[in-house]
Amino acid sequence: MSSVETVIFVIYLVFMLAIGVYFFIKTKTNEGEKSYFLGDRQMGPWVSALSAGASDMSAWSLMGLPASVFAFGMGQTWIGVGLLIGYALSWILEAPRLRRFTIVADDSITIPQYLTNRFKSTHSAIRILCAVLFLIAYTIYAASSMKACGTLFHTVTGMDASSAMYLSALIIILYTFLGGYSAVCWTDFFQGMLMLAALLIAPIFALGIINSGGGVMTAEQVAEQIPGYWNFLTADWRDIISGLGWGLGYFGMPHIIVRFMSIKSASAVKQSRIIGIVWTAIILFFGCAVGAIGHMLLGNIEDSSTVFIQVVRYIFPAVISGILLSAILAAAMSSADSQLLAASGAFASDVYKPIIRKNKANDSEMMWAGRLIVIVISIVAVLIASNPNSGSIMGLVENAWGLFGAAFGPAVLLSLYWKRFNFGGAVAAIFFGGLVDIVWLVAFKSTGVYEIVPGFIIGLLAGVIVTLITPAPSKDVEELFDKAVAYKD
Repeated sequence: MSSVETVIFVIYLVFMLAIGVYFFIKTKTNEGEKSYFLGDRQMGPWVSALSAGASDMSAWSLMGLPASVFAFGMGQTWIGVGLLIGYALSWILEAPRLRRFTIVADDSITIPQYLTNRFKSTHSAIRILCAVLFLIAYTIYAASSMKACGTLFHTVTGMDASSAMYLSALIIILYTFLGGYSAVCWTDFFQGMLMLAALLIAPIFALGIINSGGGVMTAEQVAEQIPGYWNFLTADWRDIISGLGWGLGYFGMPHIIVRFMSIKSASAVKQSRIIGIVWTAIILFFGCAVGAIGHMLLGNIEDSSTVFIQVVRYIFPAVISGILLSAILAAAMSSADSQLLAASGAFASDVYKPIIRKNKANDSEMMWAGRLIVIVISIVAVLIASNPNSGSIMGLVENAWGLFGAAFGPAVLLSLYWKRFNFGGAVAAIFFGGLVDIVWLVAFKSTGVYEIVPGFIIGLLAGVIVTLITPAPSKDVEELFDKAVAYKD
């Protein structure tokens, strides 16, 4: 790596830290748990949309997806198709209602808090169940992001992977610790813009070089080497179902749907929806394009996961390549910070305040409890990521994504659209959705079907069945549903 690229990386990391410091100073005059964990519901459409997208599209979109397409062809794009469909449906079906429902349900700031307040329950079952799942899954999720940061830093800069991981983790912890939700959203906004620019510029310039005769292989030569390379239907039916199943995760992914809750107005939701869906479509399309175009530009390479890095360095001088390669680090960091904040918010608001402190904690104490959890989860995540037997980055992401989608997706959707839905049904949907996801992962992974698919289906059925065989919700709960549906601002 050139010294120019190194300087650009350092400037980028300092900029991320500066955002955290800015919001730390700003929140000193407006301290409160809603400010720290939800940005006072004052996020604009662009920040909300790009923050949601960047927190979702981790380093996988710049390394994992291009690598799969590079190596195996267009049949690997079904995950991208599933993600785009699921993301679009979450903005259309979930975002408007979730924002209204969380406001009406005692101004809830976390998903566990919302699911409890939605049924006007004083029982802590959902809070505890959700908090436990959050802490476990987000620690694994954060470990994948930390591991990605270390791997990416090592690949791009040559720095020792473990040292790079510790450095990246420290920077992520600092700006999340200091600035909370606002800092996370604004860093994700800039990271989302950088990811968009990188994925737009690299394949377009590469295609121009190929069209002028500068590529190593033609499309025909690639197809001869890998039969069916350009055919979308070369994937096995189980791969197609599993790929589409990835889209189910969006309905229950706390660090993504919390963005819906923080948008400042109903009109901003509509703007965010358009921005977010278009951004994600571009990221997924060009992520696939990098793999296919990179194969023609570079020919066969030893490590397909580095195709984006090699394409950028092949085309651009160090100043430009340093900026574009920062997008890889941005992708990993934007996921890690959101995961840490979502986990800390769940612990502080749903366990520490109501159970440990018996609702005696003030806003300042809540913020510091959340910050402490950010540190604790980060330390555990780094220890997991440091373990050579912890599994691949993609494997860790896949496991956490499946658990969140299966456990929370059915419960959240039913709570937004079914007036008869009750507290028992919500507990059943969360418990059985998560349980089936885990059991399928352990015992039936060999089927080739992604565990989120059976987990989501069983969670949905469990929520419906338990609701129908138990008493209907009280009149107050039904009135809350009607009020949320009719809510306007």
